[in-house]
Amino acid sequence: MLDNPRSPRVRAVAKLAKKGARSETGLFLLEGPQAVGEALTFNPELIVELYATPTALERYTEIAQKAAAASLDVDFVTEQVLDTMADTVTPQGFVAVCRQFPTAVKEIFAARPRLIAILEEVRDPGNAGTIIRAADAAGADAVILTGRSVDLYNPKVVRSTTGSLFHLPVAVDATLADVLDRAREAGLQVLAADIKGDDLLDVRTAGLLSAPTAWLFGNEARGLDDDDLRQADRAVSLPIYGQAESLNLATAASVCLYESAFAHRS
Repeated sequence: MLDNPRSPRVRAVAKLAKKGARSETGLFLLEGPQAVGEALTFNPELIVELYATPTALERYTEIAQKAAAASLDVDFVTEQVLDTMADTVTPQGFVAVCRQFPTAVKEIFAARPRLIAILEEVRDPGNAGTIIRAADAAGADAVILTGRSVDLYNPKVVRSTTGSLFHLPVAVDATLADVLDRAREAGLQVLAADIKGDDLLDVRTAGLLSAPTAWLFGNEARGLDDDDLRQADRAVSLPIYGQAESLNLATAASVCLYESAFAHRS
């Protein structure tokens, strides 16, 4: 059992909370039974190291079974060591080290998607992770983070996806112009979520949401630049019927993605 929080091995895992270490190693942190369980179910080959407290492994027997099926050894650690490794205050007994696995943009469009989310300069990790989760739930085919957005493998992004990171293709470090060109070549319309756009209800009534769509979401504070908006086929806004000043980006993105999902299935 690993019981020394200052050991080189423990420190190497903890360093993955920093972008520099992730970039250098090509690895990232996975924390908690939910995320670890999803990784073991969908991509067990990505797990390089798996750590758990004896109590946690005894409680989550399905994780022990999945690890054994994948021929993965589980290294036991103390609570103190786990706390040192993890980025969160409550890692819930599990930490894994995984290989990064972004999908190439060209592969996403080669699969002829009908619904994708594009994140341009989305900086908040919680928003980015929640949008990936919402895209997964809405049945979207992929998510693309441009190079101006937050690092996909930031621990807060990973946690916010609650395992959806392992369910659908996610591309990173793309340029917006290239992504939009590829989207149009693949037959997708580009709808930009923007407060200055057309009312979503009008867009829905006009039947525009039933077409293959790439939703474009911008920065939390500034939205999309005018140049970015001009690259979209149409700007769409969510109406505010109550007294709220605006909607959180991830909430707005969830509504947009589900509206398209409803239209595609009607």
